[in-house]
Amino acid sequence: MLDNKTITVVMPAYNAETTLKKTYQEIPHQIVDHVILVDDHSRDNTHAVARDLGIHHIIVHEENVGYGGNQKTCYNKALELKSDIVIMLHPDYQYTPKLIMSMASLISNGLFDCVLGSRILGVGALHGGMPVYKYISNRILTAIENILLGYKLSEYHTGYRAFSRELLERIPFNENSDNFIFDNQILAQIIYAGYSIGEITCPTRYEQDSSSINITQSALYGIGVIGTAIQFRMHRIGLMRSKLFAKLETIKNTHA
Repeated sequence: MLDNKTITVVMPAYNAETTLKKTYQEIPHQIVDHVILVDDHSRDNTHAVARDLGIHHIIVHEENVGYGGNQKTCYNKALELKSDIVIMLHPDYQYTPKLIMSMASLISNGLFDCVLGSRILGVGALHGGMPVYKYISNRILTAIENILLGYKLSEYHTGYRAFSRELLERIPFNENSDNFIFDNQILAQIIYAGYSIGEITCPTRYEQDSSSINITQSALYGIGVIGTAIQFRMHRIGLMRSKLFAKLETIKNTHA
């Protein structure tokens, strides 16, 4: 616990047997109450490694549902456990677990509703091994999103995220995509609903075992990102009605 709040780390996993142990061992277990690992039908022994590590909450999908679908399972289980703060940590060791306490603290103290571990803040992204094409596309997409969403973040594409319980209970994330675009959709919903987002500098670490999407998937993701931002803007000014944001109208009116 931290400030009498229950902290849960969720790990959406896919073929993470080689990196799961060192990721799990760096989690600050002195403040983390629950660790949830959801194995999205891996082709390796991810779930066996998780079991050997003593992770109590292990869910194995009988078929692959996608990165977004995996997150849905993670967050729903975390809410079932009455978690006050939920932190998504990739088990591929791309993001350091040593930031969990800092991220949780920003939420437990009431400063933010959501905290992102940004790879772009600071100067370490390229030095940490981020591919140049990913860095450039990240910067371009982020600039477009900041304009269309009327917000200002250093990046929208990090997989290191912390959420308050209230936010996850009120944002209709279960209706989002089961694919990678889920990450972008939930941030757009958070912004639309008027919740606050903070960022913390996160060291970048791309290694051989780090999960990543290929150029084709990245291109499709980029198209989806721009599509989400356009839906956000068109819905906000009343030119279209998007299911991503329609249910947020009452939340926006009471929370903002």
